[in-house]
Amino acid sequence: MLRPLEIVRQICHISDIHFGPPHLDDLSLGVLQFIGERQPDLVVLSGDLTQRAKPRQFHQAREFVDDIPVPSLAVPGNHDVPLYRFWERFGGPFGAYRKHFGAELEPVHRDDELLVVGINTAHGLTFKNGRFTPQRLQEVTALLADAPDGVSKVVVAHHPLVQPPWFGSQPVATNAWEAMGVFSRLGVDLILSGHLHQSFIGISETFYPRGCPPVILLHSGTTTSNRGRAGEHGRNTCNWIRIESDSLLISNYRWDPVLHRFSEHSRHLYPRHSRHPYTLEDL
Repeated sequence: MLRPLEIVRQICHISDIHFGPPHLDDLSLGVLQFIGERQPDLVVLSGDLTQRAKPRQFHQAREFVDDIPVPSLAVPGNHDVPLYRFWERFGGPFGAYRKHFGAELEPVHRDDELLVVGINTAHGLTFKNGRFTPQRLQEVTALLADAPDGVSKVVVAHHPLVQPPWFGSQPVATNAWEAMGVFSRLGVDLILSGHLHQSFIGISETFYPRGCPPVILLHSGTTTSNRGRAGEHGRNTCNWIRIESDSLLISNYRWDPVLHRFSEHSRHLYPRHSRHPYTLEDL
């Protein structure tokens, strides 16, 4: 007989909301309803809050985040840096973002059960592709190493650390190998990202074989825009993460245009390697 599960935290992961011409207002209302009904402990937004980093688009994104009824954590994406306004891109690329979302581009959420570390990979000179800076990796190393035993460690970045086989030839973020070494060594349970506009879940050992306990890699597709790609063309997705005492239960949700709500599309169960794995005595 399985022992009762203890749910310690729940996270809603949304991404690539793209306020501006691609944004879908009914999806914004749908995801707010989804969050309001389920009441996660934290909502994570993994970048691309706007389409072209315009002040009005940031204002709209800020209003949306203010309507989220629970705590939230956001990191910038490459679309949150001006593309055509070169004087801003090179002189103050995050000026509009900071005005609406605060000076901190790499926020951290802490509580008794959870450490969520934001990393800004959308640097002004990288254009579309991202970068993990050595300085931030040093800072994250210290944050993760100082976390209390048993705390679930989650990293959030806009750009992915892996390129799933069917996603084309787009490169992963610069210094991804070094970043994964830090995350694997220091017991990160989960890495949340976006950018690809397609959902994906996998484990780090498939892409970065190190002989270490694997880290779960989780992408969200675009949650509230019309920019879904490939198998998610015309679709919108988000992820629901249930952190249990010894496991992670991760569900991918898709927008159902008939029911007019997000409905569960798939479910995945993984052990928490930051805790002791199951033994025969647990069963």
